[in-house]
Amino acid sequence: MTKTVVDCGNCGPDFNSIRQMLKASFDVKVVQTHGAEDTLEVLRTSEVALVTVNRKLDRDYTDGLEVIRVLKADPEVATVPVMLVTNYDEHQDGAVAEGAIRGFGKLSLTTPETHQRLKAVLG
Repeated sequence: MTKTVVDCGNCGPDFNSIRQMLKASFDVKVVQTHGAEDTLEVLRTSEVALVTVNRKLDRDYTDGLEVIRVLKADPEVATVPVMLVTNYDEHQDGAVAEGAIRGFGKLSLTTPETHQRLKAVLG
């Protein structure tokens, strides 16, 4: 069964790279959002298996950690797994502290570690 992944805050080229990587390895549909508001709307109206959030949103440079805080504070959607997209361990640590699971960076899209992290969520 096809699962839905929401990718929040990445520019077009980065969204396409993440989408292609996910579709090559998993049976998923990838939906692009641009901030907390439209991500919440998708989460409330669709069954979503995973949300990936860029460290700095392309639209307005909002901190992705703030998006994670908003998602995790909403009891209706707080159980949906969220990963931060960043190459920096200190930001991954901050995301985990906010309730996310450890994500991946754009430079590590094709590594076995990234695949294993995604497989744990997407099967």
